[in-house]
Amino acid sequence: MRASQFFLATLKEAPAEAELVSHRLMLRAGLIKRLGSGLYSWMPLGLRVLRKVEAIVRDEMNKAGALELLMPAVQPKELWEETGRWAVFGPQMLKIRDRHEREFCFGPTHEEVITDIARKEIRSYKQLPLNFYQIQTKFRDEIRPRFGVMRAREFVMKDAYSFHTSLDSLQSTYEVMYQAYSNVFNRLGLKFRAVKADTGAIGGDGSHEFHVLADSGEDALAYCPDSDYAANVELAEAFVPEQNRAMATESITEIDTPKQTTCEDVAALLGVSIQCTVKAIALIADSRFYLLLLRGDHSLNEIKAAKLPGLADFHFASEEEIRNHLNCPPGFIGPVGVDADVQVIADKTVAVMSDFICGANKPKFHLRGVNFGRDLPEPVLVADIRNVVATDASPDGKGQLELCRGIEVGHIFQLRTKYAEAMNATYLDENGQTKIMEMGCYGIGVSRIVGAAIEQGNDARGIVFPASMAPFQVAIAAIGFDKSEAVREAALKLHNELQAAGIDVLLDDRGERPGVMFADLELIGIPHRIVVGERGLKENQVEYQARTESTAQTVSLNDIVSKLQRELC
Repeated sequence: MRASQFFLATLKEAPAEAELVSHRLMLRAGLIKRLGSGLYSWMPLGLRVLRKVEAIVRDEMNKAGALELLMPAVQPKELWEETGRWAVFGPQMLKIRDRHEREFCFGPTHEEVITDIARKEIRSYKQLPLNFYQIQTKFRDEIRPRFGVMRAREFVMKDAYSFHTSLDSLQSTYEVMYQAYSNVFNRLGLKFRAVKADTGAIGGDGSHEFHVLADSGEDALAYCPDSDYAANVELAEAFVPEQNRAMATESITEIDTPKQTTCEDVAALLGVSIQCTVKAIALIADSRFYLLLLRGDHSLNEIKAAKLPGLADFHFASEEEIRNHLNCPPGFIGPVGVDADVQVIADKTVAVMSDFICGANKPKFHLRGVNFGRDLPEPVLVADIRNVVATDASPDGKGQLELCRGIEVGHIFQLRTKYAEAMNATYLDENGQTKIMEMGCYGIGVSRIVGAAIEQGNDARGIVFPASMAPFQVAIAAIGFDKSEAVREAALKLHNELQAAGIDVLLDDRGERPGVMFADLELIGIPHRIVVGERGLKENQVEYQARTESTAQTVSLNDIVSKLQRELC
């Protein structure tokens, strides 16, 4: 491709509303143009990147045995009412009416549509398993669209749905899709982690998220560098090695803490480690009052807490509710001396502590030397209710956890029978009996991958794309193309040789100054650059520089094609 026949529209500065690096660079490089809030046009350069991502996703889905189809973006209300999601999906769903006042939505996902297809087309166990996928535009009406394509309202997604006669069959396909997703991100050249995750609003049993690792990621991940263990922090198990609680060595003592309302402040006042303190978090659920106990340096994991018996719909107690139950203001509450109707739940770490410090349920006072069994009853329940921290033992026993941040770009679920049962998607088994289908669901944010890749790969000069998804693999910067016949002939010949070798190449034949050409080619993230100039041609040489290198090297014009072939392999 010649730049003079293409559309390059780079900017020196990004618009003020662009917050993330990827958003700024995609606008500056001319990959996208903003149409409205959360709505972007993919320009020719950006579309090349998007199509390359799609091609790899499509290839791996086909290899995994999935069958491509294309479902309508606009979906009738009646399907969503069958699963009960029309009312509960929330304001993210864009609802519309046609001229006959019939209600539809612009599909945010397609579980209902694909299940409707399955129940109409699948009759016998002999037709199963089946795995369908599509690559299609979705719409979710984000309350605050931001970060460009990372949180846009309209986006491109690959969603797949599998149907099975048994859980074993579902799990087998789930494993195949897990590997296919790993293949996709490896081929895209991205650093990623697959982590155990919560199923959330989609529902089902098993679930894994795929995250591109980047410091700007919204999700906190826990992983063990010495094993394959990885999980979203919301789900990661805070593993506590089995140990006996130490014997009490202190007497319980009341301490004057007039202004100290946090564990940090109390520990500083007493000159002790914050790990000697216990904080009490007050919750209300089904009109019952709970105190959840955590070590002072730990934080509550709300998802874990919500899974405990009776706490599914909890809320944090207000100051008034705390005073009503404990006759004490927040900041000084604790588990000692509470009424029998207060349910005390201790994190596993707290359950093995002795001689700890906690609130005294008395304004401006804390207690020191507190011990279970002697000063207060054993907790009603001991459970893992905290977020993991770095250096926690890995649950698989193979090392310690480390934390990083990631951008979710894929999510796979074992839906089981949630949608099939609601929509009566059945088949006849080998005995002629009617059975409910098992289902799996597998999504990849195709357009989001582009933004995530830029978050992971960028520098002061612009985007650093992996070769597999760059708009062009190689750029030829022809210095003086409009003035030198020798440069023009050599650059065109090289361009044609690279194309013949199957290399995706852009020839910058605009006749711009070298600095302008170099800045544009670096900004748009082309992995390899060749400089053709009169001075080098006199020695039958060109300059080669990889996007990730700071200096160029001289290469014989006769050898440059073979060198690029080696680099791209």
